[in-house]
Amino acid sequence: MIRAAVVMALVAVLVLAGTGCGSHPTTSTSQTPVPSENYGDILTSDGAPDIDPALQSLTAWAQRFTYASRSGIDDSTTHVTGMLLVPKGDPPAGGWRLVAFGHPSAGSLPGCAPSLSPTLLSSGPVVRALLEAGYAVAASDYQGLGPVDSIQDHTKRPSYHPYLDSTTVGYNVIDSVRAARALIARAGQSASDQWLAFGIGQGGQAVWAANELAANHGQGLTLLGAVAVSPAADIDGLADAAESGTLDTEQALDLQAFLAGLKNAYAGDFDLEDYRSGVVREKWDALLACQGPSLEERARIAAQITPEDLRPRTPTAASTLRGYLRKSTLPQGPTQAPMLVIYGGQDPGIPAPWTERALDRACRMGDVIQIVRLPDDAADRLDLPAALDWLGQRVNSVPAPNDCVGRTP
Repeated sequence: MIRAAVVMALVAVLVLAGTGCGSHPTTSTSQTPVPSENYGDILTSDGAPDIDPALQSLTAWAQRFTYASRSGIDDSTTHVTGMLLVPKGDPPAGGWRLVAFGHPSAGSLPGCAPSLSPTLLSSGPVVRALLEAGYAVAASDYQGLGPVDSIQDHTKRPSYHPYLDSTTVGYNVIDSVRAARALIARAGQSASDQWLAFGIGQGGQAVWAANELAANHGQGLTLLGAVAVSPAADIDGLADAAESGTLDTEQALDLQAFLAGLKNAYAGDFDLEDYRSGVVREKWDALLACQGPSLEERARIAAQITPEDLRPRTPTAASTLRGYLRKSTLPQGPTQAPMLVIYGGQDPGIPAPWTERALDRACRMGDVIQIVRLPDDAADRLDLPAALDWLGQRVNSVPAPNDCVGRTP
């Protein structure tokens, strides 16, 4: 799976995909009016007294919350969960400045949400660093990963996570900032309309997409900059690798999750049997472990995946898959704010040439990007203080470095 280790702690990156609960039957012909919901509206909120002591020591207060967001698949309003952590001390002039944190891959089923974990599924070190730097942190779980009763809509429609759908997670990130500002206001404090973003792996994809979507979906907010570490940006290569039989284990699990998300999103319009065979088909459910003891079994089965198990059955099926991947591949358009993109020569699941293709296209669109390539897995060697300094420079209106100038694609 697309994953990364986070500052002295390995980020557990586990892919899981499937459906949520079925719709509840009704016994009346009358219809209950559906409450109007705006993106970022708070639907539920509760304290988070069980967070890890290392986070508690830096946090004045924290809340788990459910908010309204937008699907990138069909533009419907969705219910998404997340967590807000506010640092100790007084807010700066103008109110708390928020960092939207995009978590690495955590799964694809209800209950896989990082906010349900006291340590945020090992993303704690980065979140702690952001709190120490004086930022309030809004951490979206992304659509479909929260508890079932929190993420169903008013019709009890099944919820699902469209794994690697960049538009959906981009919307989720932006709307988490709206929701966090509302929670801070409820607490009698203020939050700036200026915000920043920091994401790793799938979260790197999420904050990059949010940067592209901010101009149209982020009205009333001002994004100052985004840090994307090992971003799942250009994912076209998954189709080529599946067709040629060169998927590694990480990529095979990513593709399985992506396929499961497509089946959930498009149902009868997408034939899953065109893309799975052998052990993947036989052990589909076992390969969808998100947490607990079943992870060992999942790893054992994943090691048995052969090139044929995820090879598209026909050229037409391969072309269809490639089309779906291109819908999520970044860039889709120019970004609004500067970016710092940090990637490695050995990033799990995302070869460096894929990321470099995305950077080349983004530079041609006129994006302002500081580009840092590290020799191994980028998150293993992440210079977190330097990334925080980059964020601080955006807050202080220092002109952003731009490695796109003079870059030859």
